Amino acid sequence: MYQDRITLTANEILEKEFKIDARGYRLQEVDKFLDIIIKDYQEYNNIINALERNRRALLEENRELKREVRDLRGSIEAAKGSEKEITNVDLLRRISQLEKIVLGKYE
Repeated sequence: MYQDRITLTANEILEKEFKIDARGYRLQEVDKFLDIIIKDYQEYNNIINALERNRRALLEENRELKREVRDLRGSIEAAKGSEKEITNVDLLRRISQLEKIVLGKYE
């Protein structure tokens, strides 16, 4: 996913060999290589920071969704409780009406 943004692998850095002049390594060659490494490290930091921001956003979204689920569960439980009360009231009304009908006819 991010490999197209990174130039060097850890193995390429480890195995890099510089040509040696009479006074030591060629400075321009070393400087160019170090510039590539610096660019890669900056890109790694950018990737890490972006992933961290994404992780924090996902954690916050997860917290919000959990809060919503708790609220919805509470609402469902409250609705179930009120359904039972309504059902009980309806049953009591029906029983009362039946008693009036049955007792009214027999009186």
